[in-house]
This record gives sequence, structure tokens and C-alpha cells, in this order.
Amino acid sequence: MQNARTILSPDQGANREKDPARCFVHVLADTSDKLAGVCSILEERFVVAGERLDAEAKLSQVPSAIVIRAELRDVDNIAAIKKRAGKLAKAKKRIFLLEHTSHVGISQAYALGATHVLPGPLNRNKLLSTLSDPAGPSSASPGETAQSDNAVEAAATAIASMFTAVALGQPLDVDGTREAGRQIADRIAARGLSEWLTTVRRHHEGTYQHCLLVTGVAVDFGLSLGVGRTDLERLYSAAMFHDIGKAQIPLAILDKPGRLDAEERALIETHPVAGYDFLKGHDKISPEILDAVRHHHEYLDGSGYPDALCAESIGDIVRILTISDIFAALIEHRHYKPTMPRAEAYEILRGMGGKLEKALVTSFKQVALTR
Repeated sequence: MQNARTILSPDQGANREKDPARCFVHVLADTSDKLAGVCSILEERFVVAGERLDAEAKLSQVPSAIVIRAELRDVDNIAAIKKRAGKLAKAKKRIFLLEHTSHVGISQAYALGATHVLPGPLNRNKLLSTLSDPAGPSSASPGETAQSDNAVEAAATAIASMFTAVALGQPLDVDGTREAGRQIADRIAARGLSEWLTTVRRHHEGTYQHCLLVTGVAVDFGLSLGVGRTDLERLYSAAMFHDIGKAQIPLAILDKPGRLDAEERALIETHPVAGYDFLKGHDKISPEILDAVRHHHEYLDGSGYPDALCAESIGDIVRILTISDIFAALIEHRHYKPTMPRAEAYEILRGMGGKLEKALVTSFKQVALTR
């Protein structure tokens, strides 16, 4: 196959600029069939240019988005993507389509610069929805948006690396994960929570997006409560690590649309202990963070898991993290359900009487609705 399925000439590129409604999307794939499949989906709605990864890169224009469909277990494909890293970084969206659904594959995609990862069989509706940006445009300036995107990408890469370490039994980069949490804290302190939520929803759905949302919400909650710097660090570190045990649970269950059956629910409920067991051997993980990882699904009335703790046994960081975790789960974006408005999510928290600390839920109102 030649270098491209639909390569734009300079004149065609000029015409594209006159028609802003049709965005320019660049497709990269490791086989002709994969390239043709993606391009055929996109050509009715976008101006599309496609190239094989094993061909010489010739496209000079900067696209609105890049879509990559390739086997990331192939070292030649990884090398070809890295060779295009400079051009990839200029695109606002970099969507990786992965046939093999695994934590390791998603981690590799983020390490290669993905802003979105769509695992599983090629899904036309999901791809078009992602390119159409269901989160809506950001009100920030281009420079501010780029800085916020960079913070999200750094944090997503840290979370992906964390999941890979658990899945493969490799050493965990505790300092790198904590640094990513610090970047989130700095970003939210400078720009606020709403921008963070909007930016994060442009990234992989499911578990990775959830970890980013929980960290952002927890940071903003801590800032609103006026916690000290040490406690804020504990809080964002706990939020980054809280779902690390999910690395041992198949993504098909984690990202399942609809209700889990009893067996799947029981498997999901193993993740706090699994995360705790993995982290407890790391000397850089404090007891407070370990406590939060193990107990972020505990409720004051003793109805939570894994240890059915009651009020006096649940620490402050855990109480803050639990509220942040529930709120983030309610407002996260999923392709199979509409995003819940923040006001509606807050009302659900208010209705959980006896399970959450009432004073903290009251204090959370400004985070949920106005910050």
C-alpha cells in the first residue's frame, strides 16, 4: 500500500480551513485493513488522511485529531509511533484503538501520548462520539488548555504505569505517582475543579478516568476545607492509589455497561484488599494512605466493605476520600449513559444519611456545585 489512503494536497488543506465544520483527522494503522476500516467510518463526517505506520511519514499539516489503530505488543509499531512523537504532540486529541483489552496495552498507549484509549473491537459510535468531544469545549485559552491537558496526561501516564506494575508484578514508582498528584493539586489550585473535570472527561473512560476524577475532586475538597500541605499530600496520594487493586480485575468487568452480576460484584469488592496488599510492602507508602486504600468503601453505619468498619474506626482522610470517590463515580462520563449533573450527584450524597459524615457532606456542597 502507498503512504496514505486519503492524503490531502496543500490546496485541499486550504479548502479544509474554509470549512471548519469538517475537522481534519489523521489515521495511522499497522495494516491496510485496519486503516481502511477506520477511514471508512470517519470519511462521511471528517476530512481524513491515512498512513501506514511502516510507510515514511509525509503528512505535514497538523490535524485536529490523530487516530491510531495498531498492535502495541509489536516493537516495530511502538518504534514507528515514537518516531512520529513530535507530530503527534501537536494534535489536540490522540485516540488509540486497541483490539486487545488489557491494563498493559492501555498503559503503553498512554506512554506513547494517548489522550483517549478505546479498548476492544472497533466501535463506530464510540469513536465518533470521542472525536466529537462529548465533554464540550473548554472555556480556557489554548495555552491554559494545553497546560491542563499536560497535567492530565502526566497523571494518566502515572496511573497507567501503576496498573502495569501491579499486573506484571513490577516495582512501583511511588515518587512518580506522588509527583503526578502534586501536579493535579497545583493545576486545580490555579484553575479550579470545573476545568479539570472537563479536561479529564476527554480521556479514557472507565477506571483511568475515574482515578483522575477522584484525585481532582479530593484535592478540591481538601483545599476547600483548608487542610494543611502535609494532609493535602496524603489526600492526593491516597486518591491516586485508591483503586490500584483494580489492576487485577479484567477491564471487561470494570468497564461493563449495566449492572454487575453477583459473581462480578464480589470480584470488584476484592480490589481494596488487593491494593492494600500490594502497597503495604512499599516503605514510601504511609499508614494513612494504606488505610485509605483499604477502607475507601467503608460506611459509618458499618455497611461497607471489606472490614465493615463503624464510625469511630474510620479516619478523616478515608471519610473525605469516600465522598470524593462516590461523587466522581456519579459524574464520570460513560458512552452508554449520560453524564449526571453535579447538582443531582450531590443530592444523592445528601440522601446517604448514616453512611457519610453529615458535616463533611454539607461542606462538600461548594465543591460539588460552585467551585
